[in-house]
Amino acid sequence: MSNQTTMTEFFLLGFSDVWELHILHFVVFVMLYLASLVGNLFIVTAIALNHHLHTPMYFFLMNLSILDLGSISVIIPKSMANSLMNTRSISYSGCVAQVFFFLFFASASFALLIIIAYDRYVAICKPLHYEMVMNRGACVQMAASAWITAILNSVQHTGNTFIIPFCGGNTVYQFFCEVPQLLKLSCSDSYLREVGVSVLGVCLGLSYFVFITMSYVQIFRAVLRIPSEQGRHKAFSTCLPHLTVISLIVCTAAFVYLKPTSSSASGLDLLVAVLYSVLLPMMNPIIYSMRNKEINGALSKWMCWRLFSKNKMSIGLLR
Repeated sequence: MSNQTTMTEFFLLGFSDVWELHILHFVVFVMLYLASLVGNLFIVTAIALNHHLHTPMYFFLMNLSILDLGSISVIIPKSMANSLMNTRSISYSGCVAQVFFFLFFASASFALLIIIAYDRYVAICKPLHYEMVMNRGACVQMAASAWITAILNSVQHTGNTFIIPFCGGNTVYQFFCEVPQLLKLSCSDSYLREVGVSVLGVCLGLSYFVFITMSYVQIFRAVLRIPSEQGRHKAFSTCLPHLTVISLIVCTAAFVYLKPTSSSASGLDLLVAVLYSVLLPMMNPIIYSMRNKEINGALSKWMCWRLFSKNKMSIGLLR
């Protein structure tokens, strides 16, 4: 019986055994990774360089983009390298690190989405108290609490996962190290501790969802009382991106937790994993900037400034 003391590596599930499809997988993931990097870096750059965007909402959005960059960088590079080198192995320490950092970035992102919901609630339902409640110090404390809570949550889940003995083989039926798939390799009843922690996490997540729902019930009531149609449209437009992201997360989580369990991952499981681990971090900057005039304007100004600087430098060299 082998356990974590003798386990030196795990084998991840590939998308296909055909070499041509390995190359296709590599190319698709490169495109998704670059799109996510460019989108999130644009958001961070636009908010950092534009003083007009130094507001609580955009401060939290910048934190969310940084977390999305970290989340997607934990999974995609290793998967691309495995496809290119035609291998599926990941070291034991690499698997531990992947679980820890993915849980950390995912937990912190969800906590920030809750904070953004609270920010929108205060801005629309208590506008006269907004500057006092969402002052700079409060925003920094909220963001720091999200990061610290995520670290504690990640340490707890990672520790409870890798302290159990593994004797069910070393093949993880997913394209990255995922806690539910790792638990299936356990041969000890101690995995019930992690199941209990997971159930507690689900209950905590449901309480967060109820908090977000109640916040938006109050927001919609306040918006409907706005006499101006233009005012109602502006209030709804500030909440729409956040609601879209929350809806995608809830739909994905509902499928993951409500679908029947199986001993191996199906093609649908892989697609859902790609959705919540790869596509969501890529879609967040698109969703938040699609109809956001402030971010689009800041990006346009930044790109024009870069082009002007290059042209000015070129003219100087010609002289």
